[in-house]
Parts: sequence; C-alpha cells; structure tokens
Amino acid sequence: MEDNNTETSFRDRISTVTETGKRKWIYPKKPHGQWYTRRKIVSYILILVLIVLPFLKYQNEPLFLLNIIDRKFIIFGTIFTPQDSYLFAVGMIMLIIFIVLFTFVFGRLFCGWVCPQTIFMEMVYRRIEYAIEGDARAQMKLNNGPWTGEKIFKKTLKHTIFLILALVFISLLLSLVLGIDNILAAYKNPGQNYSLVLALLLLSGAFYFIFAFFREQVCTNVCPYGRMQSVLLVDTSVVVHYDYYRGEGRASVKDRNNSIKSGESKAEDFGDCIDCNNCVAVCPTGIDIRNGTQLECVNCTACMDACDDVMTKMNKPKGLIRYASELSIAERKPFTLSKRAYAYSAVLLVIVGVFAFLAFKRAGLEGIILRTPGMTYQYAPGDSTRITNLYNFKLINKTAGSIENVEIKIKNIDGAEVVQVPGEIKEVKEFGISSGTLILTIPVSKMEGYKTPIVFDVYSNGKLMDEVKTNFLGPH
Repeated sequence: MEDNNTETSFRDRISTVTETGKRKWIYPKKPHGQWYTRRKIVSYILILVLIVLPFLKYQNEPLFLLNIIDRKFIIFGTIFTPQDSYLFAVGMIMLIIFIVLFTFVFGRLFCGWVCPQTIFMEMVYRRIEYAIEGDARAQMKLNNGPWTGEKIFKKTLKHTIFLILALVFISLLLSLVLGIDNILAAYKNPGQNYSLVLALLLLSGAFYFIFAFFREQVCTNVCPYGRMQSVLLVDTSVVVHYDYYRGEGRASVKDRNNSIKSGESKAEDFGDCIDCNNCVAVCPTGIDIRNGTQLECVNCTACMDACDDVMTKMNKPKGLIRYASELSIAERKPFTLSKRAYAYSAVLLVIVGVFAFLAFKRAGLEGIILRTPGMTYQYAPGDSTRITNLYNFKLINKTAGSIENVEIKIKNIDGAEVVQVPGEIKEVKEFGISSGTLILTIPVSKMEGYKTPIVFDVYSNGKLMDEVKTNFLGPH
C-alpha cells in the first residue's frame, strides 16, 4: 500500500517531536460523536466515584483506603494488614495476568476509557480549555498571537482553574491513602499539619504541570504500558483500526471528481477515504491512524467518530475506522477469540478462585505462635512423664472492632495442658496486637519423636477465630 505522505511513510521519532528534537504542541479538534458520548459517561461516573468514595465509611472506617505509610489497607470494608502479604502477592499475579490477557484481546482499551491520565486530560482539562480558548484553530491563533488583554485574561482564567482542580483532585487521591479526615484536618489547621500541606501543594503542582504542559507526553514517553503493547499485541487483538481494503486508494473529493471527468480513473478505482485528515485533526497524540497501529495510539475513538461523521455526510457506511483486529481486516472476517485468549482466561479464572478462597478463609484475628528461641524442652517439675515447651505468641486483630476474652487451647493432643502468660486476654483492640508467653505440657507417651506436630486453636468468647500449626520438641 503506497502512502503519498512521505513524512509518515516511515517515522523514526514519536509524533510529538519535530525533526530537530523539539516539542511539537498538539492542538486536537474538539471531538463529538457516539463513541465520545459513551466515553464521557464512563469518565464522569469514575470521577463521581473518586469524589464520593473518600467520604464513604463502614464501621467508622473508610470504605476504601490504601495507607502505605501505616501499612493499613481497607478494600470495600475488608481490612488487610502486613500479615496478609500472601494475598497481596496473589493479587499482583492476578493483576499482571489480567493486564496481559486484556491487552492481548482488547489492546489499549484501558488507556482510552479508564486511565486517569486520559480521563483528567480529555474529559476535564481539555474541555475547560475548549470552553475558554475555543477549538484547535482558535487555540493556535491565541498562542501564536501577541499578549493582548484578552489573551492575558483567558490564560489567567484557564490556569487558575487548572491549579484549583489540581489541588482538588490531589486532595481526593491522597485521601484514599491518608483518609479524608486527615486531609480536611490539614486544611483546617495548616500550622499543625504543615508537612501534609506542603506535600499537597507539591503534588498539586506536579499534577498541574502534567495536565497543563506535559500532557500526552505521559502516554508517549513515560507510561510503560504503551511500550508493553508492542510485546502483547497480536494480529487478533482488537484495537482502533483503519480498514485499508475499503479506504484505499484514498483521494479528496475534488481530485477524484477531476480524475473521473478526465477519464484517467473510474469511480471504483477509489476507496471510501476522501483524505480529509479529520481523523488526524482530532487525535490527542497527533498520529495518522491510517498508517496502522502505533505506539502513541491510546484507542480513544476520537478518529472513529470523526470518520463516521464524514462517512455519513458522504452517504457511505460507517466503520471505515473501527474497533477490529488486524486479522479480521486482512481476512475480512468478524472478530473471534483465539485459543490463547481462552487459555489466558482459564489461568486467570483459577488465580481469581485461589485469591477468593484465601480471602474468604482469612481470619479476623490472626495468631502467630513460635517456640521461644534458644529454649529446649524440659521435664515438668517433679514429673518425668511430662515434657514442657515454651512459646511466644502474638495476636493480631485485623478488624475495626475489639476482640474480647481471647484464649488459646491445644487441639490435637489429649492430656495436654496450656498455661497462658498473662492469663486470658480480655481484649485485643481494633488493629491492635497482643503478645505473651505460652507454656505447653504434654505426656511423654503422646510424643511422636524429636518433633511432634501440634495445633493451637485461638478462641474469642468461645468462638474459634484461628488455627495455628507448629511443633513440640522432646527427647529422641
């Protein structure tokens, strides 16, 4: 397929950099259409979730919290502690496989529809820019023109709103880490929370810089997900594709009419693409989708809407640019999932099942019982028929409420005696830890050798909370 545009027939640089290596500012036209409307609905729902979620609480605790500093994580009311690191490991494996599977099947659909960078840039900051400075042509004229009163007013208004929104969004995002109460307290008493206020201001400044100046460079230069697609995408992956069989050879309406009138060509010699470049004009990363899948494409569907609008005016079918796989366009067949996609799905389903099982089995009160280091077994005082071991125990409350009347008992050996030091623990406070010492004595006749497997049961008010397995040492 011959490309008349020699500049884009082969590119050795990204679309936002000039031949001299300087930044090429992108002025995308304001998109409109059914796909853009759908993306707006999804984006505003997610923004609403971000606004509301920090204020939702369950049992006086945030409904969602990822407090890395205090190592306290709450996901929809369920509290996770550092002792749940195995769940974190399984969850990370599940996430990686999900990313591989999702990208393998649907390409960068996440980037165009759910990624915070795209949502904030295209659905918040860019729309404010359109409202204040106008569409692409008006923005270009304003930026290249002299500093008049109108330009100063528009730029001041725009960047003031940008800064305020940056502070609001950073406050909301940081509240998912520190809690909304701490964020509000910092604003009420900045003098007593100067370090948090400083962090808010610095992060807001970085947020403002990204969306006011750095923009699409995050997707093309910084984000590793765009680089990953070259490894993960295959010819069956569904991405935004230009149907080159239907569109080529492309020519403007004027050129094709002149060519037909002169007898040089026939109508059937031309494809549906009229080379209007509207798909390029609306692209937020400045690429020409007609050159195929590219690093900068975030699958935002803006080119799909622009092309569908032109096709409608030309009385031609929509979908010249559409969600499709390379294979489906090359073979002109509908999209179907490959065997590898089903295999990835099966693996993902198994890992999700394992994660759900481990989360379901997770105890609200976790007991850690280990033999005291450096201590060996002893015979019970005045009784050579019984052996004694010393253990250290730690009880970890993973819930938002206190756990009372905790007692540790031996489960699997008859005649065993447990002495808890201190005695029965009256209370383990919310997210608290209680520790102590256990003295376990069992009859010599119950020993199975040098090491005897034993099981401790941890009870609260007579209810079994956790089961701990360890060993009991004795003579050979």
